[in-house]
Amino acid sequence: MGQSRGKKPATYEDIEALPVGWVGEIISHELYASPRPAFRHLHVATRLGNLLGLPFDLARGGPGGWCFLDEPELHFRHNVLVPDLAGWRRERMPEPPDVPWVTLAPDWVCEVLSASTRLVDRGRKMPLYHSEGVSHAWLIDPERYTLEIYRNEKRGWARVGLHEGGAIVHAEPFDAISLELGLLWMPHRSRAAHP
Repeated sequence: MGQSRGKKPATYEDIEALPVGWVGEIISHELYASPRPAFRHLHVATRLGNLLGLPFDLARGGPGGWCFLDEPELHFRHNVLVPDLAGWRRERMPEPPDVPWVTLAPDWVCEVLSASTRLVDRGRKMPLYHSEGVSHAWLIDPERYTLEIYRNEKRGWARVGLHEGGAIVHAEPFDAISLELGLLWMPHRSRAAHP
């Protein structure tokens, strides 16, 4: 939900006043609140974090060099954003700080789209990620079984990849490994269903 015209700008106190189980974000002084993600959404985000975490965060079978956080709270001036996943190159963030939110823009963010967040993720958050200097953004749609990959360029986001189903991809900035998309989707989707 967005703020109605004529109301005072949203503050962090508005986020704190949300019911338990709701996630609040402030974008251009407007409060956006959504219920905690459903199981499919969480499953996809958790699986992706696992697939990237070993080779890039823990340097097991991959190059290392990254620090990942699930649902970090990002504070960019008057904006408060909560991506599903975010990653920082270790030269910029050697270890996660012991604070409730981060002001350093990630190098990569991933939003898992859902019916309640799709428009905000695409239309409101993506432009902010771009203006804050996030280098790469991924949009994952668990309903359509798709991964969209974006690179930050001067003119805006450039979509550099669209993959679906069970494709095995090398997706920047993590193209040093093969990522099997079929591993992200719900267990009832068989590998045969992902050509």
